[in-house]
Amino acid sequence: MDQPARLDERAAPKHGPLWHLDAGRTCFVGPLTYNAPHQHGAPVFLAGLYGTFRLRLAGGGWCSCRTAVIPAGVVHELDVEGNPIGVLYIEPTVDGQSALASLVASGEQTDGVLLGRPGETLLLRALWEDAASVDWAGEALDDLLGFASAQARRHPDPRISRAIHAIGNSMDRRLGVEAVSALVGLSPHRFQHVFTRELGVPFRRYRSWMRMRDAIAAIADGSNFTQAAHAAGFCDQAHFTRDFRRTFGAAPSLSLSGVRVSGGKKRIA
Repeated sequence: MDQPARLDERAAPKHGPLWHLDAGRTCFVGPLTYNAPHQHGAPVFLAGLYGTFRLRLAGGGWCSCRTAVIPAGVVHELDVEGNPIGVLYIEPTVDGQSALASLVASGEQTDGVLLGRPGETLLLRALWEDAASVDWAGEALDDLLGFASAQARRHPDPRISRAIHAIGNSMDRRLGVEAVSALVGLSPHRFQHVFTRELGVPFRRYRSWMRMRDAIAAIADGSNFTQAAHAAGFCDQAHFTRDFRRTFGAAPSLSLSGVRVSGGKKRIA
């Protein structure tokens, strides 16, 4: 059932967007405009906080929806027209895409993407509207994802879970395919096949996603873009900016300026 119209009345916060980063999840809540074709290294749940947003998959036409779950690696464009949106990425160690699907109400599959009606938007709206949400965002997301994971029916391959754990514990995110595949008892070729099948993106793309999380966390902690890029293992700020555009479809300055941060640390395991 759709939420009553009064619940969609727009609040007008005077604070900036919120980033929450911790082990297993990355959450952004705030206004966006247009994000050019891009692909993420983890599955993502999108929720228009007050109305629909437009989404286009590679090679398709634009569609309007209120919520969506997009698997890792799927190229898409996003047009929010400056309105606030909730964006929640969940790592494969927390049941991944199957957990996020439970947050979509009356969903319909389109080329592997789940599109739906409002679903779980109230919590994300509260994170946006309350300036103090930096203090309780982690606990609230624990509750939300606890519910989502309980509804999930699929669990990741334990070998890939061990690989993800190894990458998370790597101090510079530079563990190579050979080292990680040996750690989990697979040949490099077989490991890359299983990894891509389980996560939807190749090993190197996922490792780049982890570096991106490190850089975002460093910026949220007060580092400038150059410092954050080097700390996360990027060659320079230009490399970080190019990879950010490839991952999010827009320049980092659009979503990382004037942010509130909850759970930010310079290293996100």
